[in-house]
Amino acid sequence: MGRIIYIDNNATTPLHPEVLEAMRPFYGPVFGNPSSVYSKGREARLAIDDARDTVARFIGTESVDIVFTGSGSESNNIAIKGICYRYIGEGKRVITSSVEHPSVLNVCKHLESLGFDVVYLPVDEKGVVGLDALEGAINDKTVLVTIMHANNEIGTIQPIEEISKIVKEKGVTFHTDAVQSFGKIPVGVDALGVDMLSASAHKICGPKGVGMLYIRKGRELTPLIHGGHHERGIRAGTENVAGIAGFAKAVELVRLNMVKEAARRRALVDMLYKGLIRSVKNIRLNGHPDPAKRLPGTLNVSFGNIEGEALMLEFDLKGICASTGSACSSGTLEPSHVLTAIALSAQSARSSVRFSVGARNSRADIAYCLKNIPPIVEKLRRISPFSD
Repeated sequence: MGRIIYIDNNATTPLHPEVLEAMRPFYGPVFGNPSSVYSKGREARLAIDDARDTVARFIGTESVDIVFTGSGSESNNIAIKGICYRYIGEGKRVITSSVEHPSVLNVCKHLESLGFDVVYLPVDEKGVVGLDALEGAINDKTVLVTIMHANNEIGTIQPIEEISKIVKEKGVTFHTDAVQSFGKIPVGVDALGVDMLSASAHKICGPKGVGMLYIRKGRELTPLIHGGHHERGIRAGTENVAGIAGFAKAVELVRLNMVKEAARRRALVDMLYKGLIRSVKNIRLNGHPDPAKRLPGTLNVSFGNIEGEALMLEFDLKGICASTGSACSSGTLEPSHVLTAIALSAQSARSSVRFSVGARNSRADIAYCLKNIPPIVEKLRRISPFSD
């Protein structure tokens, strides 16, 4: 096969070789159950303890506040349901935004079926939640606010610090889905002011199948999986020792040069966007226009008068791997809920492409994209039924 330019790192990232090496012992000699008291078990338990310390230090907390899970989606489910299940049938309120990941939105829809009052806050054309709307939505029945740190499709970073001040003043628990921001921008839990924070390993060149939930001391959650006393009794089941060790190694690696890497990714995205607007007519940026208020590495643009799926097929023939939105929403015929929330028409939403650069991308990759994307767009517009 020819050259492959993987530029869909918000969907997942390639496993770092050092992460793979960190995981290998737990598929071989260090195979013990971490709940066993003999030496083989203690080896595995020590690895989990060390990993918990590593992740805790990264977000500025203590290891006791970290619960390992099977994914970012599971972390979101545990956080939201764990708080709310204590109030089933009481008509309590949950506040979220209209641009959340499906693992938050679908949980909230489930809570509505259980009698909860869920408020879905609108966003502006940049994808930002309004602070006044949030403050007005909190009432004495509100038990949880869950607002994502950064959007997975358009990269917009929410003003979590300001949101947390409002939520704290009202005495309400605050959760943030930081799956996309973790490892890319600072996520210190005290600076953000959050009570719970979700993250996932595979977004930072770690393994799939392992996530993390930070839970501030004093927050009591109802467990979703009942069984043994694993993970503070919040998530029963023998831990994924290899995955947890890999997660910790990935955290160590991103911590080394996160600031420099963020700047590098912003430069690559700037190169891509400026190149596209020079060579392709009728495109628009989706998300916050200020690069400092978007995730480094994320660029979402609409190519007018073309179906995004057609673009994906043509990109793939040239070895360019991008996406039309969230990987968790692929296969649906509906336009992206994120793009419609920022007031894009259904047609514009369907013509949108998300590019997300990662640690392995280079200026040569961007140059390859800029060489191949304009003729693809020109070709598709010639045959598009939407063209003028």
